[in-house]
Amino acid sequence: MIEGSEASHQIIADLLEARTGQHLTESRRWRVNSALAGIFRAHGISNVDQLVCLLASPPAGSPDLAQEVVEALLNNETYFFRDKPTFDQLPAEILPELAHRRRDGRRLSIWSAGCSTGQEVYSLAMLFTEQAERWQGWTIDILGTDVSHRAIEAARSGLYSPFEVQRGLGVAQMLRHFDETPRGWQVRGDVRAMVRFQQHNLLGPAHPGRLPFDLVLCRNVLLYFDRATRRDAFDRLAGAVMGDGFLMLGAGETVVGQTERFVPAARRASFFEPVAALAPAALRRSA
Repeated sequence: MIEGSEASHQIIADLLEARTGQHLTESRRWRVNSALAGIFRAHGISNVDQLVCLLASPPAGSPDLAQEVVEALLNNETYFFRDKPTFDQLPAEILPELAHRRRDGRRLSIWSAGCSTGQEVYSLAMLFTEQAERWQGWTIDILGTDVSHRAIEAARSGLYSPFEVQRGLGVAQMLRHFDETPRGWQVRGDVRAMVRFQQHNLLGPAHPGRLPFDLVLCRNVLLYFDRATRRDAFDRLAGAVMGDGFLMLGAGETVVGQTERFVPAARRASFFEPVAALAPAALRRSA
């Protein structure tokens, strides 16, 4: 049941889209009131009409109520090794291929765009620590970004509840990569050492690295963009991936019919290569 006027719901939808690019479709508007329930309680209101009034004249002590609303509406669903059959292609095929291409410099730079509370980033780091001998002498830099400040703070803490840590992880992995503490399960130092997090809007003016990345993961993020915004996001992602690097999307996502900046990687589901990868070798980073 949608409570509040259609006009108020549209104002909330426009706010979310303006700050994040996410398009709040009619089919998703049912969750607005439940997502904003905490804000309603905090401010003693009961519906979006009253919230819109507060947004027009924010109360003292809430300097950015609009950002609170946006944070509450973001979908932070994630878990460790999400879509495992797809994720398993990383250690089996993608990382060995990149290791061959980067064998001289022995450095890999990876970006997880829309990393939410960090499970994807730590899953990547676990892949490297579980093959420590294979990657000895390499510099591995894994960056996780998200538009949500709250999600990034949670990711930086590396602290997860028993429910969160069991989603996607076996008992052996939990015991190997986490320490149980009174506050929850803490990611161990060897995993945390190769990751970093920062707040970043995928639709911002630039990608968050000084140089393009060897591998970019942007999974289940573009689903919430309209067609024009998704095309813009692909353009920005294309500028963030090395010409002979890879883009990884979610299991149900594709570039086909969405952009001309990427093509499907041969025989690798959910992986895509920049069109620059088809250019002469002299225009690509030397292996």
